[in-house]
Amino acid sequence: MSAIPAVLAGLCDDAAVFPPGLAPLPDAVGAYRDRAGAWYAELVGPLVLAAAAVPGLDPLLPDDGTPLPLSVTFPEGPAQVSDVRAAAARLPVELRSIEVALPVGMAVDAFFAQLDDVTGLDVYVEVPRDDRRDAVLDRLPGRYRAKFRTGGVRAELYPDEAELADGIAAVVAAGVPFKATAGLHHALRNTDPETGFEQHGFLNVLLATDLLRTGSSTKDAIEVLAERDGATVAGLVTENVTGARAAFTSFGTCSITDPLTELVGLGIVTAPEESE
Repeated sequence: MSAIPAVLAGLCDDAAVFPPGLAPLPDAVGAYRDRAGAWYAELVGPLVLAAAAVPGLDPLLPDDGTPLPLSVTFPEGPAQVSDVRAAAARLPVELRSIEVALPVGMAVDAFFAQLDDVTGLDVYVEVPRDDRRDAVLDRLPGRYRAKFRTGGVRAELYPDEAELADGIAAVVAAGVPFKATAGLHHALRNTDPETGFEQHGFLNVLLATDLLRTGSSTKDAIEVLAERDGATVAGLVTENVTGARAAFTSFGTCSITDPLTELVGLGIVTAPEESE
């Protein structure tokens, strides 16, 4: 029986190369591969890399036939998707998904026109926080997935509870799966002691998603996104919320050990007495 509950399986995408971790590519690939036999391996999703990093993977990959699971980000839009997919096809990797941002100033119709030919893998579209937001959300059902940015290097990059709850409510109602990126450094809602930034907790996001998918109001989701008490949040995370994972697929984290340590501390994950 796995030490990782089903409700948490594959929740943490390994984004070690992104801020604030900024791991060198060889270190990130090596750590990901070394983790394959760890007791908590089922917590981890694919390795997340920017499109520009894919050509540099070749000398870092083994020839033992074991593919490296990848999700590739395209921060400059979809123009290079076909080239990167072609490069990945020549490597021992499993390209599971791509994550595409809508560049500043790019029209929504032009953006999706470039994505129309992308088939055969999950496509996450980063939902902008400007006046194009509703138009992007309207185009996602039936074809695409959503990606919400939940933080960054400045306080204004963190959406508040109401904004995040509204976004989750929109995609849940439309049957659109989503992932989150940036800012989910902890399991619980918190105030960063160094920056003073108000940060969302990844367990809070999971619980808010479950509330919305089971008919609760956006107000209820806002309240659970704001909850900071560990015992309260941990008590709500049970196998009964596993269904929420069909909606909230994963979040990117530059550290796998940090969320794992917090999950153990909350009693949601039980570490074996003897592990590597």
